[in-house]
Amino acid sequence: MPRPGRSEPDRRRRRGAPAGDEDPTVAASPRSAGRKRAPSGEDPTVAASPRSSGRKRAPSGEDPTVAASPPRIIGGDLRRRRLAFVPDPRTRPMKDRVRESLFDLVGTTVRGTLAIDCFAGSGALGFEALSRGAARALFGERHFPTADRLRVSAAELGVTDRVEVRPGDVLLWARRPPPIPTSTPWLVFVSPPWEMFASRRDDLKALVAMFQAAAPPASLIVVESDTTFDPAGLPSPDDWTARAVPPAVLHFFHRPNT
Repeated sequence: MPRPGRSEPDRRRRRGAPAGDEDPTVAASPRSAGRKRAPSGEDPTVAASPRSSGRKRAPSGEDPTVAASPPRIIGGDLRRRRLAFVPDPRTRPMKDRVRESLFDLVGTTVRGTLAIDCFAGSGALGFEALSRGAARALFGERHFPTADRLRVSAAELGVTDRVEVRPGDVLLWARRPPPIPTSTPWLVFVSPPWEMFASRRDDLKALVAMFQAAAPPASLIVVESDTTFDPAGLPSPDDWTARAVPPAVLHFFHRPNT
């Protein structure tokens, strides 16, 4: 029972607690002594976290770990295996969601094909095709250290005997087509840096036209572009079908079976 003649605020001031509705145990907590008050609405434990200090915030909606993580194979025999890829500004790995949609659309067509991964980069498309039943994969990559990483991936995945890596500029294939076996259908992936659709438009068109002319029956050619690309820039534009998978658009050309 409180002693008469002394109000509750008086007793608080005598004990050193501020008057009002504050809880005196909070103000006296040794863990809060000397700690700066966080701005209104912020959790002070987050502001003080050493993991977040000095870290730049990623743009809204972007996962900062994606660009730094080696791609992972999504389906098939090699599912969940990561590739021996070192992130580099020269490469733009296809987003996992776009790659998954692509192979959902390709379906069983991949089985038994020769997968040709132009502008291979990480090799995610070619290795994904191997995982899902392609007989072999041919990778074209102009950056020689990246081409070496493709060989490392093949060795780590145990598919060296089914992989061929050809370093060099694949855009030159339109002028001097390399020897490519035609005993099985091709599954051709043309997924260049998107700026090439403007800066190397004619060269890309010539490359795709070469594949259209040289591919054996039952082959499939897939071109990945951004949403600003005009499909009229493809050779024989009426023979293509398109599927939007933001931020990309997938364009498909089927070579007849006969």
